[in-house]
Amino acid sequence: MQSSTLFVLLGPTGVGKTELSFNIAKLLGAPIISSDSRQIYKELKIGTAAPTQEQLLQVKHYFIGTQSIFDSYSAGQYEEEAIKLLEDLFAVNPNQLLVGGSMMYIDAVCKGFDNIPSVPEHIRKEVNEQYQQNGLEWLQQELKKVDPVHYEKVDRFNHKRMLHALEVSIATGQPYSSFCTGQTKKRPFNIVKIGLNRPRPELYERINLRVDQMIEEGLINEAEPLFPYRHLNSLNTVGYKELYQYMEGNCTLDFAIEKIKQDSRNYAKRQFTWFNADKEIHWFHPDESEKILDFIQGYMR
Repeated sequence: MQSSTLFVLLGPTGVGKTELSFNIAKLLGAPIISSDSRQIYKELKIGTAAPTQEQLLQVKHYFIGTQSIFDSYSAGQYEEEAIKLLEDLFAVNPNQLLVGGSMMYIDAVCKGFDNIPSVPEHIRKEVNEQYQQNGLEWLQQELKKVDPVHYEKVDRFNHKRMLHALEVSIATGQPYSSFCTGQTKKRPFNIVKIGLNRPRPELYERINLRVDQMIEEGLINEAEPLFPYRHLNSLNTVGYKELYQYMEGNCTLDFAIEKIKQDSRNYAKRQFTWFNADKEIHWFHPDESEKILDFIQGYMR
């Protein structure tokens, strides 16, 4: 499979990956494998800018709307499923395409994760209940007790990562950090990363316009029936969590919409920080479509 090539089209939210991804998929004669950690949820269509039914009919997609917000799904599961899918697809076509902006999902396929032991459901439930009762400071202190090494490294305001580390430590009786080797897995295929970028003012204007478009398309109506489940991790998502602040009476609708725009721009900044650390990415402006397609052809098998 080493003669096979995975082309990875990545970039920040709102940069314009969708249209170009269709042209690349047609050039490769390949489907689109999504690496978007929120488009995977079938209930979240408008707020995640998921492909429309018409677009899905044009090109075969994988990992779009395959999970429910009620499902427990991790980047580790995605890695396992995506690598198995690639094995099957490469058997038919040596050129495949991964598209998205979720940094963890892209790394899951390109680099892989450490083999972290699974956590029994009763331990996960118990730890989460204690966190709900006792709060973030309790979580920080518990993690510091069982794994001071990981405690020093982890973002101490990212409760999801701390919860996972604490759950693994309790379930195994060993510190979470003892399972973290940080080694990149060797993949049996070549990887070519193509990044899309725009000047910041241009990107931020696109993000603002896209949020307005989502509201017009019915984002509020999409979010409203899910309001009772807003505590779920899957709904801790830009576009939904801000509207739930409005629905709880904590702010006006106009404020919530502006907050969606601000949080979307901040997410794009975090994506830039992550991507800029990866020196394997070949960067282009989305308008350079012919140049990008020529670049890809140079690597095609």
